[in-house]
Amino acid sequence: MWLQRVLLAGTVAAVLAGCSSVPYAPRQAQREAAYAAAAGAPVTSFRFFAPLWSWEPLGTDEVVVYTKPKEAWLLDVPGCNELPFATAIGLTSNLNQVSIRFDKVLTGRNDFPCTITRIRPVDVAKLKAVQQEQRTIQVQPRRS
Repeated sequence: MWLQRVLLAGTVAAVLAGCSSVPYAPRQAQREAAYAAAAGAPVTSFRFFAPLWSWEPLGTDEVVVYTKPKEAWLLDVPGCNELPFATAIGLTSNLNQVSIRFDKVLTGRNDFPCTITRIRPVDVAKLKAVQQEQRTIQVQPRRS
């Protein structure tokens, strides 16, 4: 009886995990495309006064940090495997300046810091416009 419950629970968990991952991949690709479209040319550093306003992981290789409500930066952090699972992040800086190849994204107490290899400013107004375009509304006339 115990084995049947364990097998049933495992099967239910596998089915639910499979169902939840179906819409996630296209949604993640849309988010990455929106940020890439709104990102500017790479820069070598940006001014950062703690604390972070907000942040959003884009897979294991990119993270968006908002230093102010209308100021965002797209950071490339290749191979930062813990980034999608982090509940909080930190940034290293030197004299309130975050620089490529020197500063890092911190994802947790026991994880290795992730080196920032590229920084791109994000035009937040353009990002909002791109995200608005990505929303699709299907309109169908009512049957009388």
